[in-house]
Formats: sequence, C-alpha cells, structure tokens
Amino acid sequence: MKPKLVPNVGRVLRRAWSIRLIVVAGILSGCEVALPIIDQFVSIPRGTFAALTGLVTCGALISRLVVQENLTGDTDADQ
Repeated sequence: MKPKLVPNVGRVLRRAWSIRLIVVAGILSGCEVALPIIDQFVSIPRGTFAALTGLVTCGALISRLVVQENLTGDTDADQ
C-alpha cells in the first residue's frame, strides 16, 4: 500500500503545531550534540537539551491529536 499525503500538505507544513514542535525538537537535539562546544562559553548542565527535547516531542504528539481549527475543513470532516 502506497502512502498518501494529506490533500492540504502545504498548509499543514506551514501551520500545524506538531510540525513546529518537531522542528524545535530537532534544533534542541542538535544543541545537545553541540553541547561540548557550547559548554566552553556557557555552563549548561548535561541532559538539559535532552530533557527539553523529550518535553517538546511529547507536546508534538499531543498537538497532533488536538483539532487545529486553521487546518480542518478541507477533507475528512466526518471522521
């Protein structure tokens, strides 16, 4: 079975909170990787970015399940 994109994929990419939070989680993961370099300038406890990434990822999961009014109405209105 071939995966099918939602009809309003561009709108979802621009407006969905789940997408925004996933991008933030990716940035925080990158910060965790860069922590040895950043640590020379600012003292940040180990695991801080990892914990924040986990929280943001949980937020993305929750936001994926919540109806976002600015994204609904195009398709699947009866589901």
